[in-house]
Amino acid sequence: MVASEVRALFAVASRPEVVSLAGGMPNVSALPLDDIGRIVHEVVAEQGATALQYGSAQGDPVLREHICEVMAEEEIDAAADDVIVTVGSQQALDLVTRVFVDPGDVVLCEAPTYVTAINTFAAFQADVRHVGMDGDGVVPEALDEALTRMAAEGRRVKFFYTIPNFHNPAGVTLSAERRDRVLEICRRHGLLVLEDNPYGLLRYDGEPVAPLRSKAPDNVIYLGSFSKTLSPGFRIGWALAPSAVRAKLVLAAESAMLSHSTFNQMVVRRYLTTHAWREQIKDFNEMYRQRRDAMLGALDALMPAGTEWTRPDGGFFVWLTLPEGLDAKAMMPRAVNERVAYVPGTGFYASDEGRRSMRLSFCYPTCDQIREGVRRLVGVIEGETELRDTFGGMSPPAAAGDGSPFPDLP
Repeated sequence: MVASEVRALFAVASRPEVVSLAGGMPNVSALPLDDIGRIVHEVVAEQGATALQYGSAQGDPVLREHICEVMAEEEIDAAADDVIVTVGSQQALDLVTRVFVDPGDVVLCEAPTYVTAINTFAAFQADVRHVGMDGDGVVPEALDEALTRMAAEGRRVKFFYTIPNFHNPAGVTLSAERRDRVLEICRRHGLLVLEDNPYGLLRYDGEPVAPLRSKAPDNVIYLGSFSKTLSPGFRIGWALAPSAVRAKLVLAAESAMLSHSTFNQMVVRRYLTTHAWREQIKDFNEMYRQRRDAMLGALDALMPAGTEWTRPDGGFFVWLTLPEGLDAKAMMPRAVNERVAYVPGTGFYASDEGRRSMRLSFCYPTCDQIREGVRRLVGVIEGETELRDTFGGMSPPAAAGDGSPFPDLP
């Protein structure tokens, strides 16, 4: 386990003069806060004796039924008995890893991948290996080759972790055709798939693509969350797993935290019962679409030649690759001095990759702040380019444990 340095970056990014394009924090101010306040009051007044008591480690059964309704929006046919409520989908990652991974086992992930997933797998002493991806998501041939190579080396691969929709951090979506090929490859190699889908309902362009779980219910553990479509403060996520796996996850959850917050679950279930949550998600999508368009428009207008970026159809993130010879992590002090923050790409790899890349988030700042943040970032990149042209290329990688910022954000 390694210490997270996210607090240091948050301390900088939270300064009022800094435009933060770093954290993947949803804009909770767009929630109907008066309605949520009313719901909280009703839960206490009408069900307080239950809401303030211990609950089940699997989660509130009524909430689990509502979760099945949420998943049905993405063509997932599920039974409430196969759902386990978790403390955000992050705990689901922890529980799955706890159940399946022994020290030295291999876990395959996309390159890049969610930074806290890397930290979770590493905490259980997994050997995290990356599989290449492009604008259409993970490359099936690279996945097949990695599994064949691991088998030849006698290595045990426990699962393939993937974020197929609006990837964090890359912003890309796994194409429908590739989804079938990925599932066929994993089935052929006898490999479990761990599908993480916190952004699936936050689509701004294009047609929905069916989740992997809807195509292979016996071979996919599906992770979902209300952190992006409601609020991260409730800390409510879930795992949908085949029955035998679900039973083990419940046992692991009991040993980890005994039971969830009954109160939070009852507030969320009443919200889903009484509030037009589908319309609320549409409102979120319109707001985030405007912010994504503001970021892409500013990047198109201002970024210098040699810079590339993804164009997400949904979610929160754009993945930007700098011109040759620039280092996003080494560039961070200059960026902070120019009052703009981002997440260097190195944090999203288990290996020393991603030095030319950065993750930009458009979910939290306003459209005007996004445009100003991109303008400041362009100035930083142009300054670094001048230094590169004057003094040479990319600086050598920092030594391990040098204390340089290594942010780990949602």
